[in-house]
Amino acid sequence: MTIPLNPKLFDTDVEQAPIRAGFGEGLVLAAREDERVVALCCDLTESTKMDAFAKEFPKRFFEMGIMEQSSASVASGMAAMGKIPFLSSYAMFSPGRNWEQIRTTICYNDRKVVIAGSHAGVSVGPDGGTHQAIEDIALTRVISNMVVITPCDSIEAKKATIAAAKTSIPTYIRLAREKTPIVTTEDTPFEIGKAQIFYHPESVPVKVGIIACGSLVHNALLAARELEGEGIGAVVMNIGTVKPIDREAVVALAKECGMIVTVEEHQVAGGMGSAVAEVLSAEHPTKIAFVGVHDKFGQSGTPNELVKHYGMDKEGIKYAVRMLVG
Repeated sequence: MTIPLNPKLFDTDVEQAPIRAGFGEGLVLAAREDERVVALCCDLTESTKMDAFAKEFPKRFFEMGIMEQSSASVASGMAAMGKIPFLSSYAMFSPGRNWEQIRTTICYNDRKVVIAGSHAGVSVGPDGGTHQAIEDIALTRVISNMVVITPCDSIEAKKATIAAAKTSIPTYIRLAREKTPIVTTEDTPFEIGKAQIFYHPESVPVKVGIIACGSLVHNALLAARELEGEGIGAVVMNIGTVKPIDREAVVALAKECGMIVTVEEHQVAGGMGSAVAEVLSAEHPTKIAFVGVHDKFGQSGTPNELVKHYGMDKEGIKYAVRMLVG
């Protein structure tokens, strides 16, 4: 099945929007559909794009101040009373600062709370290493009763937010700060727990599968297209849900391609690549290369400089593929 994608995907003037903006749009739509939806923010209402919700639903919005730990506990209590709380902050602070409260008050009690971690990854840029959450996928996917979603663009973030409001499971949605290319369309299907093939080479034999998530999906697509011109066929999979991971799709891609490269704006230890490796080691052992941050902290710089520095740009992905296929 051909997945509908943005027809300007490979154009230099491809539309761009912050992934976090899609979350803000989706939150308003979810709230219009279900009056149980409430929102809590930790003094970052505009930055996390909860401002539109606060304006339209002032009685359902709660400004919690710089109190991430207390906010998680309050959100859990609201969920126990039948509300559907969305809790937003920078990912470095939530789930970073309030991990224990998320684990114990939300997930241990199986309370339906959606945690939106904004400004994730090194592409936060000049804010520096203290504010660059590159461990949040690992932190959240290790907790029982937790879904982990990593939208690839603003449209997918909107769909993920709406979908998360309709489940009964604690959920983490990872959001990037900067404008990123819009890869999908309103017609592109989205389902929690399902991966999708976004690119399949037509002119050369398939040699490798690239599994990407979040803001780096576009870089993976650019790399695959250029690799095809070099005679290296690379299939690109968007894995919008890291947990529960689409085991069937991951194994099928490994069987088709024989080798896998994972791409994420996150530490390679414990992140999406680790989740893929866990699946394949158990079900279909496969040679894997990991594109991401390799056991380092972030640092200050422009978003593009940092993505390139850590080898997560188009050229870094192409290099990883070439090294893997020899």
